Amino acid sequence: MKAVNVRQLKNNPSQALRLARKQPVVVMHRDRPEALLVHLDDEGLLREPGVRLALATALYKSESVSLGRGARIARIPLADFMLHVSREGVPVIRGSAKTLREDVKSLAAWLKKGSSSATRAR
Repeated sequence: MKAVNVRQLKNNPSQALRLARKQPVVVMHRDRPEALLVHLDDEGLLREPGVRLALATALYKSESVSLGRGARIARIPLADFMLHVSREGVPVIRGSAKTLREDVKSLAAWLKKGSSSATRAR
């Protein structure tokens, strides 16, 4: 196990990631362990059943990644990922009712504009 301090991590994050490929790296802050960097690779932990899906779900739930990115991380189709997160109680559609109404209104206007230009093109 290796250790780096916060300053080293800030100045050269690539070095800490290179070290983590070989063994876990403890990030120290004022001589106290703050975090642990562990390399995730396709041959190790990410290969275990359900790990990618759990990781993608947690990242989506915390709003760190989009639905599409979550599906790519989990390596499943977007529709399957949407079903999975909704079954886990995570909202697939985010935002307020007001935002949703505005989006629907914008979409309707866009569709109307698109259909009228398509009609003229014929």
